[in-house]
Amino acid sequence: MTTWIVGDIHGCADELEELVQRLALSADDALVSVGDLFHRGPDPARVARLLALSRARFVLGNHELRVLERLGLAPRAVEDARPSPRAALPARALDAADLDGDGRTPCDVAPDERAPLVEFLLGHSGFVLRHDAIEGAGPTRDGRDWLCVHAGLEPGLVAEENSIDVLTSVRRLDEPGRPWWYEVYGGPDLVLFGHTPSRVPRVQRHRGRAVAIGLDTGCVYGGRLTAYSPEKDEFQSVAARLAYARA
Repeated sequence: MTTWIVGDIHGCADELEELVQRLALSADDALVSVGDLFHRGPDPARVARLLALSRARFVLGNHELRVLERLGLAPRAVEDARPSPRAALPARALDAADLDGDGRTPCDVAPDERAPLVEFLLGHSGFVLRHDAIEGAGPTRDGRDWLCVHAGLEPGLVAEENSIDVLTSVRRLDEPGRPWWYEVYGGPDLVLFGHTPSRVPRVQRHRGRAVAIGLDTGCVYGGRLTAYSPEKDEFQSVAARLAYARA
């Protein structure tokens, strides 16, 4: 089995389809997203359909969290983040503003696709997804545990001890020099994350080993959509067709 972790998609359906085709997923392989699935890009509904067809799992990003919070469906604790079996959409029809992301970022979805999109979000895997929670997934190529979050961690804390805000929104630490969180993180688990775009994957090493890899390579801004396999220690990426938004 090979697990592929894909960076922030942001509604870039054409690029996601091309990347999935390049990965040539077998029935035993797994696709996982680090969140920020829909907002800013051109075709969020098709992104949801492609992820569903690929049986993909995903952790919640800051944009998905805002949608679920607005509808009263957001998890309130990191350790108990799966939706309640009683979770249900509002009885009223959803309007466009209901699907706004963080900072009121719009999500361009036709009226009849709004409810299915939110229902898709209710299949999330919480805020932390460890490899041993993915059936068949193996450790890193050098034998270590790995996990996915959207934004990052507070170094020194076990992932599940972090706040929801840190897991979905952290970039720099409130410390002298304002370091990126991953510059202070020393492992031992490999953390795969998104949220902070860059031209190429952000690979942080500690004592010669990668301990954090940022996979948001800015597809929606005209960059690339990138996936990484921890078992293979291999990257795959495709170029954006257009710059759909400004950084």
